[in-house]
Amino acid sequence: MIGIICAMQVEADGMIALCENTRTTEKYGMRFTRGTLNGQELVIVVCGVGKVNAAMCATVLINDFQPSLVINSGVAGALSPVVSIGDIVVGTKTVEHDMNVVALGDKQGEVSFPDGKVLYFDCDKDASVKLTSVCEAIENTKTVRGIIASGDIFISDRRKRLLINDRFGALACEMEGAAIGHVCYCCKVPFAVLRAISDDLDENKGMDFIKFCSLAAEKTVFAIDGFTKSI
Repeated sequence: MIGIICAMQVEADGMIALCENTRTTEKYGMRFTRGTLNGQELVIVVCGVGKVNAAMCATVLINDFQPSLVINSGVAGALSPVVSIGDIVVGTKTVEHDMNVVALGDKQGEVSFPDGKVLYFDCDKDASVKLTSVCEAIENTKTVRGIIASGDIFISDRRKRLLINDRFGALACEMEGAAIGHVCYCCKVPFAVLRAISDDLDENKGMDFIKFCSLAAEKTVFAIDGFTKSI
């Protein structure tokens, strides 16, 4: 089974519409929909905004459905001129950019565990490569693999975005992926992150975000559909 944690309801709805034999279970206010797509069993859920919502969702998903892979998808902001609106970033690693125990000697972003510390949570390489290959087939869409940074703050300031890029080498920032990676690391479950860029370093104040979310959902739904065909 593959677990799909979505950032947007429109994205979840698009994936559910492709599935067969769907049935839904509600747990702790979240709706988990199981179904079959291209012969692969999926469970699809919208986690809500932020790292705590994402971590709670990932924990319930893993405990109750035992997925062999968790994929988080949605939108993200660009941290580098390498990517712009409409491009896709497939994660190689995730990092919690707002984790800060620097005053006690840790590195910015470093997470402490009983047996050591982790700065980056590695995405599953095989899933990352396959998702990239599928996304490269999407028309008029640039796809790159790279680090994705997560934090409990929506960052619009160009200087702050560039600082995160400089500090972590990240190409995109959002608010859930690294928290899901954190939980998957603890539970020893492979994970992947797929993000469509919704706003670039120039902030794009004229962009209709709601319209973009629909376009982004089409791309990520296409990617998940293609991914399930490739495995």
